[in-house]
Amino acid sequence: MPKLPDMHPINIGMLLTRNSKCRPKHLGIIFEEKRLTFQDFNRSVNRIANALHDLGIEKGDKIAIVLPNCLELLELYWGIAKLGAVAVPLSTLLMSRGLKSLITDSDAKVVVTNSQFMSVLDEIKPELENVVSDWYILTDNPSISGYQDYHALKAEASDDEPEEVEIDENDPYNIIYSSGTTGLPKGIVLSHYVRAFYATLFASSFRMTPESIVIHSGSIVFNGSFVTLIPAMFVGATYILHSKFDAQEFIETVQRERATHVIMVPSQLIAILNAPNFSVEALESLEMICSVGAPLHMDVKEKLSQLLPNRFYELYGLTEGFITILDKTHYVSKPQSVGIPPPFYQIRIVSDAGEDVPVGEIGEIVGRGPTLMTEYYKRPDLTAQTLKDGWLYSGDLGYVDDDDFLYLVDRKKDMIISGGVNVYPKDIEEVVAQHPEVEEVAVFGIPDSKWGESSVAAVTLKKPNILTSEELVKWVNERVGAKFQRVRQVLILDEFPRSISGKILKRVLRDEYTNSGQLEF
Repeated sequence: MPKLPDMHPINIGMLLTRNSKCRPKHLGIIFEEKRLTFQDFNRSVNRIANALHDLGIEKGDKIAIVLPNCLELLELYWGIAKLGAVAVPLSTLLMSRGLKSLITDSDAKVVVTNSQFMSVLDEIKPELENVVSDWYILTDNPSISGYQDYHALKAEASDDEPEEVEIDENDPYNIIYSSGTTGLPKGIVLSHYVRAFYATLFASSFRMTPESIVIHSGSIVFNGSFVTLIPAMFVGATYILHSKFDAQEFIETVQRERATHVIMVPSQLIAILNAPNFSVEALESLEMICSVGAPLHMDVKEKLSQLLPNRFYELYGLTEGFITILDKTHYVSKPQSVGIPPPFYQIRIVSDAGEDVPVGEIGEIVGRGPTLMTEYYKRPDLTAQTLKDGWLYSGDLGYVDDDDFLYLVDRKKDMIISGGVNVYPKDIEEVVAQHPEVEEVAVFGIPDSKWGESSVAAVTLKKPNILTSEELVKWVNERVGAKFQRVRQVLILDEFPRSISGKILKRVLRDEYTNSGQLEF
């Protein structure tokens, strides 16, 4: 019997190649006015893959991408995979210093961007020693000197399949930088195997089929976007990408295209429910509405489930690789849970000493499964702190019930200790969110000379100037479950500071308040 090879050739790029052969005329991608079959999209992807190969890009080379949602970004994700290179998508919210830090940290040889970010990039180009001098690529304005023209490179390249590259399942597919909510972003290395498991796991968990129509309006730099992008390509579904999130446009697109699957952060779900053109009829085609990225408060879950029943899923997950999923069939019996680990995953709840705690007791969420990251790029120290004996230490607090369903309490770092008592901001947020005029809320701790820490709630309102801070403080403090949960102050904001994924940046709120005593955004 011949010896089997040690490696398993899993290349994410194979998914598109297969669809172009098996479903060539099926509508694969919709972006703005462009509607591409899998065959047409694959040819376009092959051109950019071959163009990058002709430049000198080889297996393992890192390609930094600083782009908003666009067709070119989608092409790069699949083209880079076919080459065995490594995609490094970077937030479009980064300033020059942050961009320099991450391009340098990732060892990127190529930077692809558009004219919107040229001034930021031009400022730091002399300091980007790893980037090959003429490997700066622009997706627009081809006449600008110092940059190669993305579309000209494609036009000169073949649309044949690139030369096959031998990819081991553990070879990196991309480096996703954390949002930096806890400080300097870390490069999370995810392999082709991990992304392949995204394909099979989420396609089955969310009941995707080749007839599904997946829509995405958030940034596809955010790792959560891969939760539907990869499985959509796996089953050969139609994928609709919006350039940016707009609640009214989202509703119109769902109704027009009969979209079936969507994953969103809580702020987007809230905006849709409050949109002037919201109607149950417009969204009736949706079979899966999944919340991700931050806890969704119970009042929003209830409203969503009443208006659009039997569609709600919730995903708790870390880019580093551990997840739980609340299935649509579990919501009725476990509405406050964030679900259970999928097959092949395990969960533990541990104390500060690292010992397992009893069912129902709060501790740090620890998990393991097939989608764990390889490492934090070039940070063995941080990797060792997070991955211990194959278990991922999340930094989140929660507990499990007798059925192994997880209940999220808060981020460990966000917990407030007031008068020696643990105060969980999420508990207070659930109360504040019940006020009919509050749109969103975030609770954080501030130093207090008497209690050690006190709680402050920051909110945005559905209508401006309809409430005062004092009125909200009184309303909240009459309704919290314990005295130690009372808020010292309520700050009314026009908008929250957010990461590229839409998460509210509590660290920014806390720092701004601590430094100035007031917030301005």
